[in-house]
Order: sequence, then structure tokens, then C-alpha cells
Amino acid sequence: MILYTISFYLFSSVIVFSALMVISSKNPVHSVLFLILSFVNASALFVLLGAEFLAMILVVVYVGAVAVLFLFVVMMLDINFIKLRKGFLQYLPFGLLLGIVLLVELGILFLSDIFSEMSLVEYSKMPLITSTENTKSLGSVLYTKYFYLFQLSGLILLVAMIGSITLTLRQRGEVKKQVISDQINFKATKAIEKKKINLGEGI
Repeated sequence: MILYTISFYLFSSVIVFSALMVISSKNPVHSVLFLILSFVNASALFVLLGAEFLAMILVVVYVGAVAVLFLFVVMMLDINFIKLRKGFLQYLPFGLLLGIVLLVELGILFLSDIFSEMSLVEYSKMPLITSTENTKSLGSVLYTKYFYLFQLSGLILLVAMIGSITLTLRQRGEVKKQVISDQINFKATKAIEKKKINLGEGI
């Protein structure tokens, strides 16, 4: 129990620190790297809660796909972040207002009597599904009832990947490119020219 508590506070503190670094880092690449760190620690928290499927999805989808996609887009696109930050002070009061409202709502939520009504004894009496793993249960529901929505989410990620590749593709006219079809269809008679050279004469 002590090890569980220590692990929880360790991963939570790293998540909070990395989340703060995401919004405070001047370099956007560093922000994406801190975002990946927060995702990894959040997946560790899911493992502590016994939700290994959510932990795996968080690592595979968000860290392995979305965060890496953000990283490549930020690194490959020539974005002027100095120009984007010029209006930061203009929207700072609005952002602070939203942050204060969010903190007040979280305080009302955690200080309300809803959490205190359920004691640890009542929580331990709640039914637990132990016959099958949560990964198997989620998979059976995901690929039967929500199959089309699951395929739609995959299609959205595919469109995002194609869009990022299109944005990073730069056409430069001065660069010579190899066209395989032209090389295959090229005839040898056009490439080789036979000439008869007499002895002692040049071309």
C-alpha cells in the first residue's frame, strides 16, 4: 500500500510538472517532448488503477502516433512562433479568468459532500468484474457495438497523417527528380548513336 501511494504521487507530480512545462516552454519541440512525458506517466497511473487497456492505448495512440505527429509537424514546418506569441499578452487576462474559473469548479467538486457520502467500506462492496479482463471486455464491445465509430476514428487519424505529410511536402522546381516510368519506357535506339570513324580522324 505504501509503494502504491508513493508511485501514485511520483507519477502525478511528474504529470503536473510536465504539463506546466508544455505551456511554459519557449521551444515548441520541447513542449511536445514534455507532452509525451506526461502521456507516459498518465499511462503508468492507468496501470496502477488496473486499466491496462487504457494505458496501452495512451502509449500506442497518443505517444506513438499523435505526439510524434505533432513533433514532426513542428520540426518540419517553418512556423514563425515569435509572430504567434505577439498577441499573448492581449489574451492573458482572458486565459487567467478561464484558469480561475476552472480552479473554482474543481474546488467545488472536490469539497462537495458527494465524495464523502461513499466510504471505503461501501466502495469495497461495489461489484467487480473479475471473470474476464477489462481488455477483453472492452475489445468485445469495441469491435461489435462501436465498430463503425472505431473505424471512423482510425479514418480521422489517417486524414490527419496525410494532411501533415501534405503540409511538409515542398515542391522545388530546380531539383532534378528520377522518374522511373520514363527510364523504363526509354528506348535504347534513342540513347545510342552509331558513327563510323575513319582511321586517324576524330568525331
